[in-house]
Amino acid sequence: MVMEHGTDKTGPARDDVMKRQLRGQLTAERSLRTDEQRELQPAGEDQPVAAWSPESDFRGGTPSGMTEQDVGLRSELAQHLGRSLYPADKNTIIETLRRNNAPDRLVTMAERLPAHERFGNVQSIAEAVGIHTEHRRT
Repeated sequence: MVMEHGTDKTGPARDDVMKRQLRGQLTAERSLRTDEQRELQPAGEDQPVAAWSPESDFRGGTPSGMTEQDVGLRSELAQHLGRSLYPADKNTIIETLRRNNAPDRLVTMAERLPAHERFGNVQSIAEAVGIHTEHRRT
């Protein structure tokens, strides 16, 4: 009569044989850790601190002349406008924001744009509505 060992498909004798075969690999005369030069290095002191979670506030990496809120607002504006819009005038920008279900605050901001001006990119729109932009290097 053959005894069942639950979900184990091998018996106790086969388990002992397998343990002996693996013992050499488990107690190898080698380091089980990675080489020191292959371990991840901590970020340098001059590097910005990254946020640990996508839901957290944006930290570090903000260009000089901008706040975290400015970067987030400009990024959100760019997401709702897309890339194929430019050059665009005020009405086209407002229509695109509404079509892409942008928040009301972005539409209200776009309504403050000058009427007879064409904008070549998000940067020029941000400057026109008063969002701080990064300082250019000279």
